[in-house]
Amino acid sequence: MAALVIAEHDNLSLKAATLNTVAAALQCSPEVDVLVAGNQSDVAAQAAAQIAGVRKVIQVDAATLGDQLAEPLAAQILSIANHYSHLLAPATANGKNVMPRVAAKLDLAQLSDITKVVSTDTFERPIYAGNAIATVQSADLIKVITVRTTGFDPVTATGGTASIEKQAAVDSNSSSSFVGRELTKSDRPELTAAKIIVSGGRGLGSGEKYQELIAPLADKLGAALGASRAAVDAGYVPNDYQVGQTGKIVAPQLYIAVGISGAIQHLAGMKDSKVIVAINKDPEAPIFSVADYGLVADLNIAVPELTKALS
Repeated sequence: MAALVIAEHDNLSLKAATLNTVAAALQCSPEVDVLVAGNQSDVAAQAAAQIAGVRKVIQVDAATLGDQLAEPLAAQILSIANHYSHLLAPATANGKNVMPRVAAKLDLAQLSDITKVVSTDTFERPIYAGNAIATVQSADLIKVITVRTTGFDPVTATGGTASIEKQAAVDSNSSSSFVGRELTKSDRPELTAAKIIVSGGRGLGSGEKYQELIAPLADKLGAALGASRAAVDAGYVPNDYQVGQTGKIVAPQLYIAVGISGAIQHLAGMKDSKVIVAINKDPEAPIFSVADYGLVADLNIAVPELTKALS
């Protein structure tokens, strides 16, 4: 049977995580369909149809789906779930919101945060903050899966010729409704999709130091801004900057960690980065165990010098 990928989108464009999830789905089944459920989502559906390897795009358009609430979105997935052997979504906030509901409604066990497809019924997923990898096998007829996108290289976004099949929305009988959303607007790249990330930790000492040292370096590199949980808890930056097991999982081409000691929780969120650079005055800091390049130095001196050298 085919696999179904739940597209992540904002009704106008697809999120990059969808491409990684399609890559995982293609390892589960040679036939992959994509569900685009939203409101006035024609552009997103057309983008999904161009993804390499996709057989068909199922587009469900309704006002109730515009804000991607779990209840109405799960209802659409459940209405077609029996046609598929695998249901996959990115392990993002949206995916983690809707897929447990789908699994519960189907009375199945969810396979969370997979990083490798061993076979159609066997998968790998990290446990203990990434310190161990569990191999799990499911006997369920339908596999409900969330995909850690850093574990799969994205498929090509163009070149596909999938058909688009429009379906009517089913009634979710939901008692919840969308009230509002507060979004942080930035000209910088989105953290989980950025190719370069500069992160600051508690070693910076204050939010003012973060803005003084980290922001200019990120500007020079065209990078996204990140932070450790300690820096977020200390109020240096907003919590949407947090990288780690309880924050955002990232795997950029370049990750620069400044004043971050390297707690297990943080390492779990960034150790798949292609190149890791660490700047810390403590030579015993755990961050150096995963760093490709490490500089033992005072960040107050090293970071301005690095920023100046990039001018």
